Amino acid sequence: MSKQQFQTEVSQLLQLIVHSLYSHPEIFLRELISNSSDALDKLRHLTLTDDAYKALVGNGIEPPRIELELNEDARTITISDTGIGMNEEDLVSHLGTIARSGTRTFLSQLSGDQRKDSNLIGQFGVGFYSAFMVADKVEVISRKAGDDKAWKWISDGKTGFEIEPAERASAGTTVLLHLNEEGAQYANSYRLQEIVRKYSNHIAFPIFLTYDKSEGNAEKKESIKSRVTEQVNAASAMWQRSKSELTDEDYKELYKSLTGDWEDPLLWFHTRAEGTLEYTTLFYIPAKAPLDLYQTDYKTGVKLYVKRVFIMDDSRELLPQYLRFVRGIIDSEDLPLNVSREILQQNKVLASIKAASVKKILSELKSLSTSNPEKYAQFIAEYNRPLKEGLYGDFANRETLLELIRFKSTKVDGLTSLAEAKARMQPEQKSLYYITGGNEALLRNSPLLEIYKKKNIEVLILDDDIDEIVFSAIDKYGEIDLKAANKGAASEDLKSEAEPEKAESLKPLIEKLKATLGDAVKEIRISTRLADSPSVIVSDEDEPSARMRQMMQAMGQKNLPELKPTLEINPDHEIIKKLLTKTDDAAIQDAAWLLFDQALLLEGVPLKDPATFVQRLNRVLNQSI
Repeated sequence: MSKQQFQTEVSQLLQLIVHSLYSHPEIFLRELISNSSDALDKLRHLTLTDDAYKALVGNGIEPPRIELELNEDARTITISDTGIGMNEEDLVSHLGTIARSGTRTFLSQLSGDQRKDSNLIGQFGVGFYSAFMVADKVEVISRKAGDDKAWKWISDGKTGFEIEPAERASAGTTVLLHLNEEGAQYANSYRLQEIVRKYSNHIAFPIFLTYDKSEGNAEKKESIKSRVTEQVNAASAMWQRSKSELTDEDYKELYKSLTGDWEDPLLWFHTRAEGTLEYTTLFYIPAKAPLDLYQTDYKTGVKLYVKRVFIMDDSRELLPQYLRFVRGIIDSEDLPLNVSREILQQNKVLASIKAASVKKILSELKSLSTSNPEKYAQFIAEYNRPLKEGLYGDFANRETLLELIRFKSTKVDGLTSLAEAKARMQPEQKSLYYITGGNEALLRNSPLLEIYKKKNIEVLILDDDIDEIVFSAIDKYGEIDLKAANKGAASEDLKSEAEPEKAESLKPLIEKLKATLGDAVKEIRISTRLADSPSVIVSDEDEPSARMRQMMQAMGQKNLPELKPTLEINPDHEIIKKLLTKTDDAAIQDAAWLLFDQALLLEGVPLKDPATFVQRLNRVLNQSI
């Protein structure tokens, strides 16, 4: 027997679970049945596609089934399956650790509010560990298909776990729960049947319950107990049934069983395609974004079936990466049962299903945006950013994605669509404008927006880190140009007839400023976009902004070329007008650097030499006082 400690994160999770963060402890049974169903799915796939496993059927592998056994007197519940099983190593890795980087993220997000934290636990999907909500001791006996040995895992959910050799006649897993005071309510056959039908009726394998059934004897005025075994679920693939046969509750409970989420899904789409290709899809949008949504090792949420036979649930080929938050099922009639991940990447059938599924999901979201704006706002609050990722790679659906994404704006509170912004365009307005950067407050107060405010022109505020990367590749919305206010091209729309005359009068000053700033700037020119500020920096269309350059450095990109922005000055600002009359070269030099440095600061770019900046500022202050 080997005694081992839980991984630190597991110990923390167990403490949270045991203290009833779940509002309904009954979900322990749903979680354990789901685990059994997954184990049966995996083994059934192998026995259909792998000759080594085919030979084990009836000789180490039994027909697929899940068995529940209740002992009311001993206050125990046993959940058994004839699935793939586990060996000693599997027991340690599956039941002693949580091998996902999202664990620490999950723990860091706990707030202490039981309701909120229970939803987080539901999103994380604690699965097996929920057993400790109702049991003070759990025993697991498992034998892996193809192995001769079985192993027993024992734990009280507090101090750690023990593993020792055991006996099991065939492959599969048995979980024995010794119920605690909280769990005593579930030592009841009617309660167990109710829970199974509520959460697991759709499980595609038969679930049997063995329990003591009381039967009355009228003559002797007594009841007789007999041990009976009854099937307690429908054992059909729910997604293959017609939508007209299913209720909202059916869909919600299947979602919870598939995902381990406690909350109802935000929405779902159920489609059956017939014709050249035959397949069924059932996709769900979780009410809250999965915790690993922005992690490189995110867990995919769509299961692939072929003719109701489970194939895989961890393939990233089923939907594009930007839809990684989608959960659900694809069940194809046309893929081979032995399809592999390598084949999936090149398979034309799956490519067609994938393309059609993406269009269906986006189409349903577009319909929701008009039919139920309030629910769509909930969706956008969680998934606006992933949709933006789609703009970068999904060219076929770019126009639809542009319709779906929402933006902050200088004109309206909350979020707005491009269609709404287009409808608000001024009669003389040539383009739709936006400004990118990482800080909403800085963007809203940027000097770059001054002329737009003066002309009553709307500017969209794009403050996500990825916005500049994404929108730099998009120059149109329908027939309307999209232009960045912090890029050079936007100023072309704002030019006035008086600009050439102003440029000529400012030429001597610009030459002095350029001589002072040297290679720190690419160019110095008159600004058409400033109203109240003396200066601003901008980038050319094909150059990253100062903010983008910072991001690239933070991501580890080295040897980036030195930042050389264009400095624009406001010819109508008092500082610029006074500089035109200045003959003191030292004062002009200080002013040149201060105009440049303050423009950098307004862009959120840290100064290379703050001490020199302060010295110059003090000199100018000293002269003005």
